[in-house]
Amino acid sequence: MEHTETIKKNYEFRRLYAKGKSAVTPTLVVYTRRIKTDGNRVGFTVTTRLGHAVTRNRVRRRLREIYRLHEAELRRGAELVVVARSRSVTAAYSELERDFLRACRKLSLMPEDTAQ
Repeated sequence: MEHTETIKKNYEFRRLYAKGKSAVTPTLVVYTRRIKTDGNRVGFTVTTRLGHAVTRNRVRRRLREIYRLHEAELRRGAELVVVARSRSVTAAYSELERDFLRACRKLSLMPEDTAQ
């Protein structure tokens, strides 16, 4: 399996917000756009409005793990940014996972045979 690159630069996030498609769920927002490479690039955003560092890092770790577990199911050649919303702080792991998969299906990031 190919290594997924991390989006780190501010201008990369801004470009994705401006030119990408988005899917909104109660706990998160996923932005995406197609890229010419074979691998995926992913970034995670958890704003300071969600709480102190411990809270934000917990949400970020959960989102990264959800992405890692479902990375093989996603189509290749996409940039993704996952933005946590305020409900993600109190949401159960299963709810975050369900919302992430729902957003990915809505954005056609998952082939039809894996969509349930």
